[in-house]
Amino acid sequence: MTVSPAPNGAELDAERDDYIAAVAAQLERFLDEKHQLLATISPATLVLVDSIKTLVTGGKRMRALLCYWGWRGAGGAAGAEAVIQAGAALELFQAAALIHDDIIDRSDTRRGGPSVHRQFSALHAGSGWALDDERFGHAAAILTGDLCLSLSEEMFARIGASAGSRAREVFNLMRTEVMAGQYLDILEEVAGPSKPHGTAVARASAIIRYKSAKYSSEHPLVLGGALAGANNTLLAGYSAFALPLGEAFQLRDDVLGVFGDPALTGKPAGDDLREGKRTVLVGLAIDAAGPEDRDFLDGNLGRQDLSDAEVARLCSIMVESGALAGTEEMISALSTQAFAALDALPIDRTVSQALSALGQAAVSRLS
Repeated sequence: MTVSPAPNGAELDAERDDYIAAVAAQLERFLDEKHQLLATISPATLVLVDSIKTLVTGGKRMRALLCYWGWRGAGGAAGAEAVIQAGAALELFQAAALIHDDIIDRSDTRRGGPSVHRQFSALHAGSGWALDDERFGHAAAILTGDLCLSLSEEMFARIGASAGSRAREVFNLMRTEVMAGQYLDILEEVAGPSKPHGTAVARASAIIRYKSAKYSSEHPLVLGGALAGANNTLLAGYSAFALPLGEAFQLRDDVLGVFGDPALTGKPAGDDLREGKRTVLVGLAIDAAGPEDRDFLDGNLGRQDLSDAEVARLCSIMVESGALAGTEEMISALSTQAFAALDALPIDRTVSQALSALGQAAVSRLS
């Protein structure tokens, strides 16, 4: 392989920013089309697409960027329409997942503002409409998430035949795995306490892999490579880098869900504890805590009315049991595995540097 010169940081940033801007413009044009379509049905339906537009505006664009650098690493040209459309499809898919996830988790906030179902509940209450505002909020948000999922598929289909069968397979697999992983997540919340404590970490790790890690990093990177015609060896190398990175990313998210600064995360402190998420962090605490602390964890995880003092005790159990330190060790080990695989990839140094920066940001983030 020909060794390229060290990439210029400013040029790398410019290429990244150009792609992010192109994805944003693609989303804006596409959603404007849908806005016009819904206007012909009824002006009352415009709030559906407006909610989606708000959610896909801004954000880190991590999935889209992984797709882009997967494309570039496989020889794809900068600024090509296909990878811009793929990035937009991934952003719409993520938005759909977030809308539904917030309903399932009973999350009131998203990115520092009200979640979509809370926006619809507020619309109901502010309009003085009949019946239950919360039920309306959930129903309207489910429909918004379904619409967003449909729009994601429509956007990906616009790539056309150039997407190839391998890219289509990746996109389809990603969507199926997320739904299966999400079900395993809600199943664990209700069935987890009755299952053996010794398998809690393994069960949580499976949820991380299928609910988050694969769709957050592995599939977007592989999708970009497949769109550019990458061979199976390169795609396998992409997976070897991106899957452990995605698992480390989700473990970091789980830590932030309990110990993160609300001013940075946009969510209340201890929100994951009130939602009852049985994460690897929780599994490690259940494994290592004494009987009294374990009973307190099992008895209080998922209680919506947890006091600040009870949240503090749950956090203390996770620290004193070594669960927090153990999770950080797992993040470190997975990160080491991911970056070793990145170093072995036969890709241009520009792409390698871009993927390294994305990976570092994913595992060390504070929000």
